[in-house]
Amino acid sequence: MQVSIETSAGLERRMRVQVPAETVEKEVESRLKSVGRSAQIKGFRPGKVPDKVIRQRYGGHVRQEVLQDILQSSYSEAVVQEKLRPAGGPSIEPESVEEGKDLTYIAIFEVYPEFELKGLNSIKIEESKVEIEDPDIDRMIENLRKQRAHWHDVDRKAAEGDQVTLDFDGTLKGEPFEGGSAKDFSVVLGDGAMLEDFEKNLAGVAAGDEKSFRMKFPKDYHAEALAGQKVEFAIKVAKVAEQHLPDLDEEFIKAYGVESGGEEELRVDIRANMQRELDAKCKAEIKKQILDGLLKQNPVELPDVLVRQECDALQKEAMQQLGIAEPEQAPAPESFRETAEKRVRLGLLMTEYISSNELELNRDRVTAKVDEMCAPYENPDEIRNIYLQNPQFLGQIENMVLEEQVIEGLAEHAKVSQKKKGFTELMEMPA
Repeated sequence: MQVSIETSAGLERRMRVQVPAETVEKEVESRLKSVGRSAQIKGFRPGKVPDKVIRQRYGGHVRQEVLQDILQSSYSEAVVQEKLRPAGGPSIEPESVEEGKDLTYIAIFEVYPEFELKGLNSIKIEESKVEIEDPDIDRMIENLRKQRAHWHDVDRKAAEGDQVTLDFDGTLKGEPFEGGSAKDFSVVLGDGAMLEDFEKNLAGVAAGDEKSFRMKFPKDYHAEALAGQKVEFAIKVAKVAEQHLPDLDEEFIKAYGVESGGEEELRVDIRANMQRELDAKCKAEIKKQILDGLLKQNPVELPDVLVRQECDALQKEAMQQLGIAEPEQAPAPESFRETAEKRVRLGLLMTEYISSNELELNRDRVTAKVDEMCAPYENPDEIRNIYLQNPQFLGQIENMVLEEQVIEGLAEHAKVSQKKKGFTELMEMPA
């Protein structure tokens, strides 16, 4: 078998493979003999069919099978022989498949990039130093009270914090637009659930009021048809209500699992929960900084085939989240390209770190992670056994633990600084 390689643009390779005709013909003859031993043809006893008849009846089909099999096996052999690492399956361009001639074809594919990790000592981490203070707990209790708030109708003008219930109809250039109308719709002024300009026009309204106003959608609005457009809304206010918070009494506290009903015990529980959230957030922030630094220091060229595969995977995720069944209704795969490129690049960089550092999966940490996830269940041992016998679940946990090991290894190289932050400031930072 003769193999030659031509480097095309970027990571694409064109590999020409030539398999001797003798190899093809020997395999064809071998398979025809095998067919002849079991072929049942009218007028002949099994195993006694003449070779000429077998060749006439089955020769074309057998040759196609042989060519297909040799294409696959010779491609694999050639890749190993030339020490190539294809990133995806090849596109095959046959050159010669004629009987009696050498089988010749060109395989076109992309390879994984070859690189060494750089700049690990240049990665910077800013650790957040946060103390949970009493005012933080006070705000959390206030949020819990708001979750159980009730509304009382009022006969006055709406102010910030009030709930306004209304009907509205929006028009764009005199015509209704999708999502521009609603009945018995409630808005809490100041919550930011609606566009700022819309909420501004609700300030000062009272039950029974009717009004019209114009507003402009932001240029970056998610619905392209409305982005930057001027529209008109007609509204009719049904009622205005003010918020009433429940008392911080024994009944309220017991509703959050504190059997004693005591405020101090509630504050202890809240502090513990906040500390868990804080630890998770700090860990996520450090991970983000490390991965961003790794990407910045290593602008690796990407196989397009991997990026396209990741785009398709992201599209499927979006379809599941949005409840979309038909692919034509889903966002285009290319709209996920930036995220896909980042994911693929990180995957390549982390794989290289694992390989170059001969990093091995810590099995004890996998077991500990499974135990941690099973602990909240009523029968943790039973759930644990189920999880450990599920290869898909176990694989996800193994990947999670291995990623943690990589992050910890990269953190050892990074330059670390510290900065004091408030609890709310840190928790409101984007993920």
